[in-house]
Amino acid sequence: MHTYTDHEDHAVEVEDLVVSYGKVTALTGLSLRIASGTVIGVLGPNGAGKTTLVRVLATLLRPDRGAARVLGHDVVRDPLPVRLAIGLAGQFAAVDQELTGRENLEMVGRLYRLPRAEARRRAGEVLDRFDLTEAADRRVGTYSGGMKRRLDLAASLTGRPPVLLLDEPTTGLDPRSRQELWTIVDELRASGSTVLLTTQYLEEADRLAQRIVVIDDGAVIADGTAAELKAGVGTDILRVRLNEPAVLTTAATILEDLAADGTAVAPDPVTGELAIRVSRPDASAEALRRLDGSGLRVATIQLTQPSLDDVFLSLTGHTTSVPAKESR
Repeated sequence: MHTYTDHEDHAVEVEDLVVSYGKVTALTGLSLRIASGTVIGVLGPNGAGKTTLVRVLATLLRPDRGAARVLGHDVVRDPLPVRLAIGLAGQFAAVDQELTGRENLEMVGRLYRLPRAEARRRAGEVLDRFDLTEAADRRVGTYSGGMKRRLDLAASLTGRPPVLLLDEPTTGLDPRSRQELWTIVDELRASGSTVLLTTQYLEEADRLAQRIVVIDDGAVIADGTAAELKAGVGTDILRVRLNEPAVLTTAATILEDLAADGTAVAPDPVTGELAIRVSRPDASAEALRRLDGSGLRVATIQLTQPSLDDVFLSLTGHTTSVPAKESR
C-alpha cells in the first residue's frame, strides 16, 4: 500500500473528518492525503460519502469534527484562499441558464480575480478545448445536457486552479466526451495540477488515478495503487461462459470446490457467466475437464487477474451501484 514520507508534498490533507446530516453520519473519521501533481481516485457506492468529502474540501460544508487543508489552508479557518486554489465540477452542471457560454466562463474568470481581458482570453481557450466555440454566444438554456456538462467542466478550468475537485464528472457524458475529459485530466496532471476524482466507474479510476482510495459508510477501507489493490485480492478470477446459460447453476455446483477460501460460486445474471475466485494454477484446465465430463458445452473459459470491480466486491461485499441509503 502507499506509504507517506515526511518530505512528501501534499496538496490536500484530511484528518479524522466527521460530518452528520441529522441522524445520518456521512463521514465517520475519514482521513487521506493527496500528493501534489497526482490524480487520486475516490471510489465508493452511492451514499458512501464521496460528495460530502468534496463539499468539505470546497468550503461548502463545515465538518462536525476533524480538519481539512488545501495547499496548507484550513477549509474552515481560511476559506478564501482555498476557494481561489480549487476548481470544482459536481455531478450536475452549475451554470447560469440565462447567460451565454462565454459569459458564464468570463464571470468565473472574474470571480478568480482575473483582469477582464485575461478572463475573456481564458474563456476562449477553454471553449475551444471543450468544442463549444460555435455555441459560445448562445444562451446556455438552449444547450443540450452534454453541452452543459462540458461547459461546467470548462468553468472549473478557467482559473487554472492548482487543485481540481471532480465529483463524478463523466456522469451523463457520451463516450466521446468521456474520453475527451480523460485526456484533459491526463494533461492537467502532466502540467502539475492535483486532481481528486470521485467516480463509480471503476475503469475510469483504473485509467486515470495514480492512487485509489476506496470508501464505504463514510470511512476509508482501502488505499493504494490499482496494482496494489488488485494484488490484495490474492486470487485470480476464472470466468466461464457456457453455450447454454440455463445450466450455469449446474456448472456452479460442479465447480464450487475450486473456489478459493470457500467463496460462493453463483451465476452472474448480468454477464451470464460464472466468475470464480481461484488460487490453483490449473483451475481452468480442471474446470474444463469437469464440465466436459458432465456434458456441459463451454463457450469460453478464461483465467484473469482481478479487476477493480473484483477488488471492490471483495472489500465491501457489494458493487458500486448499490442504492444509496441516504444522500451523501
